[in-house]
Amino acid sequence: MKPRILIIEDETAVVTLLRYNLEREGFEVDVALDGREALMAVDENPPDIILLDWMLPEVTGIEVCRQLRRKPVTKSLPIIMLTARGEEADKVRGLDAGADDYVTKPFSPAELTARVHALLRRARPVLADEQLAAADISMDLAAHRVHRDGTEIKLGPTEFRLLRHFLEYPGRVFSREQLLDAVWGRDVYVEPRTVDVHIRRLRKALNDDGKLDLIRTVRSAGYALEPEGG
Repeated sequence: MKPRILIIEDETAVVTLLRYNLEREGFEVDVALDGREALMAVDENPPDIILLDWMLPEVTGIEVCRQLRRKPVTKSLPIIMLTARGEEADKVRGLDAGADDYVTKPFSPAELTARVHALLRRARPVLADEQLAAADISMDLAAHRVHRDGTEIKLGPTEFRLLRHFLEYPGRVFSREQLLDAVWGRDVYVEPRTVDVHIRRLRKALNDDGKLDLIRTVRSAGYALEPEGG
């Protein structure tokens, strides 16, 4: 699954430049043109990383950053501030608001994408690794194999992608709609209840021989993989 980046920027030319370079680097790119739209987009489906312009309509980039840092779900979300304000005091203010990195305009697309990759590696090491694990479940991405307590588990392609997504975000609750976007893709129409079917199949495969159920159902919210058991 491609890492997903949200560009929060109101300058069309900058958005076009960023989208071209980031998609070429293998990212899935979403765009929000103002601060209010950005906050709604993150609430609906948090990305893997954010590129955030300082000067935005509706809600400033600084305020967007502060609001995201106040929420448990997004307090650790990687954020790179992107702005023409290059004074040291401005950089300090941006970092104090919660940005992880600060890039001034005009910028080198190559340097910016390198910073994006570096921040992602620090924030989500699983993206740079070929092994995922939680509790007694392990996934070898290169060999496309899953083991639980040393025993290989046979999974269908959709269940494999679903488990991978859970292993990348252990403990995080995902709605059916968020799982559909992440696992099936945004361009594919699938009924939300289809998620329930594949969750049941995944549970059956993982919980063979009476093993502890690690997938938690959160009423009216969705599903999560809990390393301590669901």
